Amino acid sequence: MIEGRQTNESSVLLFPLDGDMLNEFDGHTRDEGLYIQVRLAGLEGSRFTVNGKLAERTDNGYTAEIVLGDYRNTITIVDHTTDYNETVTVYWLKNATSKYRLSVDDNIWFLKDIAANSGSYRSIFDNPYLNVYKELNDMYGTKVHLNLFYQTDGFDLSQMPDKFKEEWKAQSHWLRLTFHSLQEHPGMPYKDARPEEIMPDCEQVTQEIIRFAGEELLDTATTIHFGEATREGCRALRQFGFRTLAGYFKLVGERPLVSYYLDKARIEHLNKRDFWKDHSEDIVFAKIDMVIDQTKKEDIVPQLERLRANPHEAGFLELMVHEQYFYENYKSYQPDYKEKLETAVKWASENGYRPAFLSECLDE
Repeated sequence: MIEGRQTNESSVLLFPLDGDMLNEFDGHTRDEGLYIQVRLAGLEGSRFTVNGKLAERTDNGYTAEIVLGDYRNTITIVDHTTDYNETVTVYWLKNATSKYRLSVDDNIWFLKDIAANSGSYRSIFDNPYLNVYKELNDMYGTKVHLNLFYQTDGFDLSQMPDKFKEEWKAQSHWLRLTFHSLQEHPGMPYKDARPEEIMPDCEQVTQEIIRFAGEELLDTATTIHFGEATREGCRALRQFGFRTLAGYFKLVGERPLVSYYLDKARIEHLNKRDFWKDHSEDIVFAKIDMVIDQTKKEDIVPQLERLRANPHEAGFLELMVHEQYFYENYKSYQPDYKEKLETAVKWASENGYRPAFLSECLDE
């Protein structure tokens, strides 16, 4: 049972919850609207209305079909036999159905290579790693979002030349660059960080991206390193301009994993969905559906098939990978790195999923 907000022992909203972001797989579209079933738990003999419509008794509670006609929609539930009433806001994402994005964390080494070879490289795609993504875009139209470190051993983004800036800008229709972290180590750098600890790193990375690649490559979504940050830190990121944060939203035992500041109930709810919006901070959280470098090649398609079979997770596919596994000198090098990426992207393309950035799917 999805945990809703209970105001008395006889009634509770089960679905949708405040902040839920729905697509057509959550119901069905007709006459320019999304029709969904609002589900309630309540004692027999209760009399509920949902947006003024009388709810019907079912074996497990009550349901009422309503139509969502706008991006932002209000649902009001009243139990006329008690003092229970609740109003929630949910969203109809008209542009998020059957879309996918490939995001890549921990990026820095390919930029170090481009900087080191700027005298001989005629294109940023002379870099073998970046060229992998260019080939995916050429073949499947894949849109790729790279989250960047500021520095690694012997290199930081201030050393990145701007000679390729016009070429970077020309890729903005399929490529994005945003802040991830200062550097790879230590892990979970912002788990307990105050805003004044996270924001200088964010501003530094962003300023350098604008300098060497252009503002056109920025985006309103990102993934923070290890997906851990305080509410205050996330609030500062939102004020900076990041509207969406991606993460795993999983529990390992009772421990949240890559879930920012969300509590157990919200993590469990979001884990079964594509997106959820925290109205208290005006932040959208996007669930990463697959970490490709943590998935065996032979398991990629079966996992994607399972996602597609769940209507609440099938709308938008968020595919993610890490840069390091591409390199032969990395301790956990994966020689099938490129093949795994293509396996996932090819499946998405052949099964009706179209490439999109999060910012293209979550706007009105």
